Amino acid sequence: MTNYKNDAEAIEGLIEQYRKLHKEISKVIVGQDDIIRSVLTCIFSKGHCLLVGVPGLAKTLMIKTIADALELKFSRIQFTPDLMPSDITGSEILDDSKHFRFIKGPVFGNIILADEINRTPPKTQSALLEAMQEKNVTVAGVEYHLQEPFFVLATQNPIEQEGTYPLPEAQLDRFMFNVILDYPSVEEEIRIVKETTSGINKYVEKVLGADEIIYYQKLLEKVPVNQNVMMYAVNLVNKTRPGSPMASREVNEFISWGAGPRASQYLVIGAKTNAVFNGKFSPDIEDVQQVALPVLRHRIVKNYKAEAEGLLAEDIINKIL
Repeated sequence: MTNYKNDAEAIEGLIEQYRKLHKEISKVIVGQDDIIRSVLTCIFSKGHCLLVGVPGLAKTLMIKTIADALELKFSRIQFTPDLMPSDITGSEILDDSKHFRFIKGPVFGNIILADEINRTPPKTQSALLEAMQEKNVTVAGVEYHLQEPFFVLATQNPIEQEGTYPLPEAQLDRFMFNVILDYPSVEEEIRIVKETTSGINKYVEKVLGADEIIYYQKLLEKVPVNQNVMMYAVNLVNKTRPGSPMASREVNEFISWGAGPRASQYLVIGAKTNAVFNGKFSPDIEDVQQVALPVLRHRIVKNYKAEAEGLLAEDIINKIL
C-alpha cells in the first residue's frame, strides 16, 4: 500500500490507478468505455451494478476481466429457475462427528457475478438482498459477515421475458447503477472479430488489491461536496416523486412512484467518484448529471398511461434534467 502525505496526493494516486485499471480492462474489452467507467464508479463508491443488455455483448467477460485486474476473490452464480437460496448463501451439513458444519456458498467472495439474475424466482433473488445491503448472511439463525470489499455485479437479458421473474422494487433499489449496454459500432465490431478469431490470448495484469480498494473507498467518502451540489442532487430526486411540490406535469401524469432517499445518497457518492475520475477534487452539478441516468432509471415506476404511450423512464429523467 502506497503511503501518501495527504489526501490530495492520495486522490492523485487514485486517478493514476483508475487510468491503469481502465487500460488493463481495455486490453480485453473493445470499446464500452462508458460501461467500464460505470462499473468502476460503482466499485469505488461501495455500490452494486446491474448490467442490462442482449446476449453476446460481453457482459460476463467484462465482469470477469474487471475481477482479473483486481486482486479479489471472484465468484460466479448462474441463476436458473431451480436455484435455491442455499445455493447462494451456503448450507449446514452433518459431518462425521455428528455436528452441523456450515459450508460457505459462492456469495462469500469479493466480486459476485450474478449471471441472468432475473431467471430465478423471487425467493432465491431475495437471498442476495441481505448480502447486498447488510454485507451479512444469516443461515440457521447464525450471522456470517461477508469479507470487504463486496460487490454484486448482476446481468440481465432484456429481450427474452419468457420464464423470467422481474426483479422486485426492493431488490432493484439495492443496485446503485442500472447500466444499459448497446451494440458496438462497426469499427469496434471489426476489432472484436479480428481479436477473438486470431487465437491471441490477452492477459490482464493485477492493478489493485482489497486493502487498496477499501482505502480509496474511504478516501472518496471524505471528498467535500458544496451545499449547492448537495441541494441539486436532493431536488433532482424530489422532482421524480408525483405529488411533490417540485414535480413537473409529466411526472404527475406518467409516474406512479418516484425515487427514494437512497437515490440521493448514490447521486452524491457517484458524483464524488465521477469528479475524481475526471481529475477534480470536488464534484459539481455536471458530475451529478453524469450519474443521474444510471442511478434513477430503475427507481421510478411508470404508470399504465406512460406504458400505453411508449414512454421510457429515460425520457422522463432527461426532461427533469
